[in-house]
Amino acid sequence: MAAKSHSIDEYIATFPDEVRKALQEIRGVIRSAAPEAVETISYNMPTFNLNGTYLIYFAGWKKHIALYPVTGRIAEVLATELSGYKGTKGSVHFPLNKPMPLDLIRKITELRIVENQEAAGKHVAD
Repeated sequence: MAAKSHSIDEYIATFPDEVRKALQEIRGVIRSAAPEAVETISYNMPTFNLNGTYLIYFAGWKKHIALYPVTGRIAEVLATELSGYKGTKGSVHFPLNKPMPLDLIRKITELRIVENQEAAGKHVAD
């Protein structure tokens, strides 16, 4: 992607239909799981911020959608569910030729909310 996007809508609009659909699904799941989070663009990627810092990023690529960060704690808690996906240290890649694992994305987002609140010194409800 050559041009810098100024909003998540602009970012998503730069992709082909198949990728746009997947990006919108992921955006919807994150928004639903973290309704207090603020949408922005950071590092030219769609970003949700919570408590004044980033919560989760996602990005479209030619063959996959990447979700960041997948911390060591998340990788441990969701090891079985994440085992079928490639990624890098701190990310997971969801191939575009398969349905987006929206339940898994929700779980990752919910775990990131806990990590974010702990880092902000906020009480995390049980």
